[in-house]
Amino acid sequence: MMSTSQAYATDINHERESAGDRILLLSGREVGELLTGQEREILRVVRLAYEAHARNQTALPFSTFLRFPADDKNRIIALPAYLGDSFNVAGIKWIASFPGNIERHMNRASAVIILNSPQTGRPQAIIEGSLISAKRTGASAALAAQQIHQFDSETRLGLIGAGPINFEVLRFLLAAQPLLTTCVVFDLAETRVDRFAQKCAAEFPELTVETAAAVEDVLQRCSLISLATNASRPHLSDLSACSPGTTILHVSLRDLTPEIILSCDNIVDDVDHVCRAQTSVHLAEQLAGERSFLRCTLGEILTGAAPPRKDANSIAVFSPFGLGILDLAVSNLVCEVARERERGTVVESFLPEAWS
Repeated sequence: MMSTSQAYATDINHERESAGDRILLLSGREVGELLTGQEREILRVVRLAYEAHARNQTALPFSTFLRFPADDKNRIIALPAYLGDSFNVAGIKWIASFPGNIERHMNRASAVIILNSPQTGRPQAIIEGSLISAKRTGASAALAAQQIHQFDSETRLGLIGAGPINFEVLRFLLAAQPLLTTCVVFDLAETRVDRFAQKCAAEFPELTVETAAAVEDVLQRCSLISLATNASRPHLSDLSACSPGTTILHVSLRDLTPEIILSCDNIVDDVDHVCRAQTSVHLAEQLAGERSFLRCTLGEILTGAAPPRKDANSIAVFSPFGLGILDLAVSNLVCEVARERERGTVVESFLPEAWS
């Protein structure tokens, strides 16, 4: 093994074209350090990825779910993708979700991302992926809020679910909207709310964190709300507490009943992808027998092909399935920053010698 400074003496794009045998390894600690303070840059590359997808400059097969017999909670998902346009990168995210890990004092999610050369197919980087996954999810939600919500004067954010995903949603919303001063948090476990508030005090000292006694309290007090829970089936069937013009970032995908979905202005990241795996949107499709209740994608809004909202008074719901192209965009950024800062470990001659 050798240092990154030795391995990355040339530009990363040249490295890709040269089809060398070297593979860059980046641990979770390194990824976290490399992405610290990069919120605006992450927002930028996530936006570019959505725009590339809207222009059909991506290849995005369906995610594959590995499930286990007599186990409806745990899963491991493979998300292969190619992201073209200015990125020109291929790869896959292999991400596990085991909610029971939380009780073991472990993170629910763990992941690995592999980047491959689109010229030769050879692997070029192996990266810890759970941090990238959380940050691209937070950036996606913040980008949607920027486009869909009456964002310029928004000062409050409601959070249902006090875990790491909503923490990243909060982080990127604060970067996108500096006027946010207050977040209202609800979680079924009070200890998680307390821990969330402590982390907010450490990282966002100027933010006021208020706790809510029930979901309805969040819906009533906030017009911008993020849902990031471990729910495996819908549990919210009444949005009557919401004010007109409310925006719901339905990050966890399975919280809202299909009847609620059918009553809202629905924006997704990809229609075919989100209508799978028993998401709330998928259940709504099964109930309605068609998809016309899905008005547009976020990429269509970003490229001007669709308006941000159906009307000012509707409740808008953004349901992002989570596209592998976003993981590639942020992973590509991580590799570029690693090269600039001479970070990571490079494995020489990972692949066998050519047979010929």
